Amino acid sequence: MTVTAPRRVLSVLTSHDALGDTGEPTGFHLGETVIPWQRLRAEGHAVDFVSVRGGRPPVIGYDRDDPAQRAFLADPAGGGRLARTPRPEEVDPGAYAGVLFVGGHGTMWDFRGHPVLHEIARRVYESGGVVGAICHGPAALVDLILSDGTHLVDGREVTAFSHASETARGLADVVPFSLQTALEQRGAVFSAAPDRAPHVVVSGRLVTAQNPQSAAGLAERMAELLRLRAGLSRG
Repeated sequence: MTVTAPRRVLSVLTSHDALGDTGEPTGFHLGETVIPWQRLRAEGHAVDFVSVRGGRPPVIGYDRDDPAQRAFLADPAGGGRLARTPRPEEVDPGAYAGVLFVGGHGTMWDFRGHPVLHEIARRVYESGGVVGAICHGPAALVDLILSDGTHLVDGREVTAFSHASETARGLADVVPFSLQTALEQRGAVFSAAPDRAPHVVVSGRLVTAQNPQSAAGLAERMAELLRLRAGLSRG
């Protein structure tokens, strides 16, 4: 009997719009959204969006000179879906072969400890799907516990926006916790490249990326794993 694998990926966006008490805005990072969206759609996957509070999520990282970003925002299947994103509670995890936690500093306030986001990622992962996270997106992984009671990141090689990079931007005392330290406390084997250098880590069906410069590498690794998953499901 042939089993058809889901050909959908869920891209998860922060709804938090304030960078601590700095008076500066934050939100989800557009570049980290657009590049995987393009690559995964090229592989035949539909990409859906969800945000923590639903509606239109706040955005950072818009580059007016980037044709890919402009094309995404003009596409009904891209930017057109950002006007009214669903909340996590409205999502069926069983519809997805993969889930991607997009970065942006806002995730540090509303990804960690979110029970429904954890449930979505857990169900995707335990059904043989792929979990990806980029930059500050791995905040969603810190407290993610699998059905066997273990943390997803325990003993796994991962990366994320490093403490050194946070310090270099003067934000180590602004964010509510050190992402690198929190992952390490959960048993993750953390690695990082120099600031702004691309760095992607694959550990089984978990793909993590350090920064916006790593978005293309993250997208490619997720596409490879999703291709493998689809092949196994057809078999």
